Amino acid sequence: MNRAALAQFGAVYRKEIIDALRDRRTMLMVLLSAVVMGPVLLVALSFLMASLEEKAEQRIVYAVGIEQAPSLRNFIERQSYEIKPAPADYEAQLRNAQWGDPVLVVPPGFEARLLRGEQPSLELVSDSANQRASGGVGALQGLVRAFGRERASLSLVLRGVSLDLLAPLELEERDLASTQTRAARLTGILPFFVILAVVSGSLSAALDSTAGERERGSLEPLLMNPAEGWALVAGKWGAVASVGMLIATLSCLSFLPGQWLLRSDSLQAMFQYGPKEAGAFLVLLLPLAAALSAVLMAVAIRCKSFKEAQASSTFVVMGVSFLPMVTLFNQGVEAPWQIWVPALAQNTLMTRVLKGEGLDALQILAPLAVCVALTVACLWFVAKSLRAAATR
Repeated sequence: MNRAALAQFGAVYRKEIIDALRDRRTMLMVLLSAVVMGPVLLVALSFLMASLEEKAEQRIVYAVGIEQAPSLRNFIERQSYEIKPAPADYEAQLRNAQWGDPVLVVPPGFEARLLRGEQPSLELVSDSANQRASGGVGALQGLVRAFGRERASLSLVLRGVSLDLLAPLELEERDLASTQTRAARLTGILPFFVILAVVSGSLSAALDSTAGERERGSLEPLLMNPAEGWALVAGKWGAVASVGMLIATLSCLSFLPGQWLLRSDSLQAMFQYGPKEAGAFLVLLLPLAAALSAVLMAVAIRCKSFKEAQASSTFVVMGVSFLPMVTLFNQGVEAPWQIWVPALAQNTLMTRVLKGEGLDALQILAPLAVCVALTVACLWFVAKSLRAAATR
C-alpha cells in the first residue's frame, strides 16, 4: 500500500464526503433521523406512560343503573373510587373511540336478587378495538370480583363457616424480571428505529455516489483518472459509511439527553440508559452501518439513474425493516442463528442491552464477522462493476 494510493483514497473520500454534506436532503435526514428521533421516541413513550398513570390515579368508575345496587356502590366508594354516570350513548361513543372508559351496567332488581341469595349479573361494556377503554377493563373486573368475594365472606361468617375454607392455600408471586427487563417491553422498539435511521441516512449518500454520478455523467471522467481501483471504491464507500456511522452515533447519544424530557416517573426509573449502554449500541451498529453502505452501493452501481437506484434499493430497506420483526413472532428464547443475520442480530442484541443483560464474545464477534464479510463482498462487486464500466 503506497503513499500515492493512500493520497488517492483521501482525495476521493474528501470529495465524496463534501458532496454528501452539501446535499441538504442528506443533512436534513441526519438531523431528523439521528438528533431528533431519540428524544421524540422517548417523549412519545413518556406521554403514553403518563396518560396511563394519570388514568389509573383518577380512580373513576362510570356506571349505568348504579342506584339499583347500593351495596355495590358502597363497596366501590370504600375502595376510594368515585362513581360517575356514563353518557346516554356510551355504546356509540365506545365504538367510535370517543369514550375512553369501560361502563358498568347494573340491571333492575340487582339488589333484591342479591338479598334473596340469588346470583344477579352485571354487564361490563367495552370495545376491544378501543385501546383506551380496554385498558381500564382489568381494574373494573378486579373491583367486581372483590365485591363478590366480600359478599361470599359475609355469607359464610353469618353461617358460622370459617373463611379459611375460601382460601385453602396462599399463592405468592415473585417476578424474576429486572427493572430494565420490564422497561424493555416498552423501550424495545428503540433499536428498530435506530437501525432504520442508519439505513435511511446511508441511502441517499450511497445512491448519489454511484447511480447519481452516473446520471450526471461525472462517473466516467472519474474512472479515467490514473487512480487505483481500490482507492476509488474505498474512498466512495468510506464517505457513505461515515454518514451512516455519524447517524448511528448521534442516534445512540441522543437517548442520553432525551431522558431529561421523560414525563413518566415510572419510565424514568425503569429506563436505565447511560454511556455504557450507548457504547454497546455503537459496537453493534457501526459495523452494520459500514455493511449497509456497501450493500446499497452494490445495488445502485448497476443502475443508470438515481430513480432506478431508489427503486432497486427498496428491497434492501424492506429487508432491514422486516428482519427485526422476527423477534415479535418468537415468544421463546432467541434462536442461535439470529445473531448471524444482519439487522436482526443488532436488534436482538441491542434489546438485550436495554434489558441489562451482558453480551459474550460470540454475540459481538459473530455479527461483526458477518458485517465484515458482507462489506468485502459488496465492495468487490462495486470494484468489478467500475472496472467493467471503465473498459467500455
